[in-house]
Amino acid sequence: MPTVLITGAAGFVGGHVVQEAARRGAALALLSHSRPVAAAGTGHRIVPADLTDPGSLRGVCEGVDVVLHCASYIGSEPGGNEAVNARGTRNLVAEARRSGVSRIVYVSTASVYGRGTFRDAAPGQLLRSPGSPTSASRVAAEDAVLGAGGVVLRPHLVHGPGDRWVVPGIARLLRALPGTVEGWTARVSLVSARDLARLVVGAGLAPAAGLTSTAYHATHPEPVRARTLLRAVAACASLPWPRRDLSVSQARAHLAADDRSLHALDLLRTDHWFDGVPLWRDLRLTPGPGFGAGFAESAGWYRRTLLAA
Repeated sequence: MPTVLITGAAGFVGGHVVQEAARRGAALALLSHSRPVAAAGTGHRIVPADLTDPGSLRGVCEGVDVVLHCASYIGSEPGGNEAVNARGTRNLVAEARRSGVSRIVYVSTASVYGRGTFRDAAPGQLLRSPGSPTSASRVAAEDAVLGAGGVVLRPHLVHGPGDRWVVPGIARLLRALPGTVEGWTARVSLVSARDLARLVVGAGLAPAAGLTSTAYHATHPEPVRARTLLRAVAACASLPWPRRDLSVSQARAHLAADDRSLHALDLLRTDHWFDGVPLWRDLRLTPGPGFGAGFAESAGWYRRTLLAA
């Protein structure tokens, strides 16, 4: 098995990728910066480095065959986005190329497309149009990876143990709204953190001839109705399901002072359905259980987390 360097190994997605790569038997080098990383097994090593400091990256890719780049900055501060996501990725790619790494896989996001309605959309059908500093910096990171012949994976909403953004954000939205929004009929793409890790590691280890693209959507093939997702979150957070239904304009008026919930509303009021079939097909992997069963596996963790918050 090859030697795999994983960035963001202490994070939500990166932690699941570490577990999956270890399960697959790869030798691991885990990049550590601000948060401690626990080695996933005997023979794996911790590599202290800072993506924003090119000097600290010198030599981190020596002997490495595959880089799985899961690190990212998520926030509204433009400087942090530029430093970590854009320049940091360029620094990492430069070091990987210098060391002769055979493949770089970058975990990006479907938010690089900006706002809109997306129905069973493939990457080749969509233009990137980022609407935030974070998304714009992720576009720059994608360009660095793609320019080096790497592979970009774009998940939409990721759920599972360790999630501090998607389900907590939906719970916040539910608490702020006194009703449903036009029946919550939109279809959204989701993927469990476990399935996403399988896709990331699979893309890193797949034969080059098996990959038909350099950019994929990393989602479960079956989209989920927004009301199904929101009902599951409401149950975990012990929130009553409202009987009143609101128009989008009424909902936006209720959320006028809450930018985070307005963003969540925009993601859930219209279709955000991305075609994830090609990646599963190219990797010859079978998707895990659909949302109902997959979410049930992490419902206990979410319940504890949401109630504690």
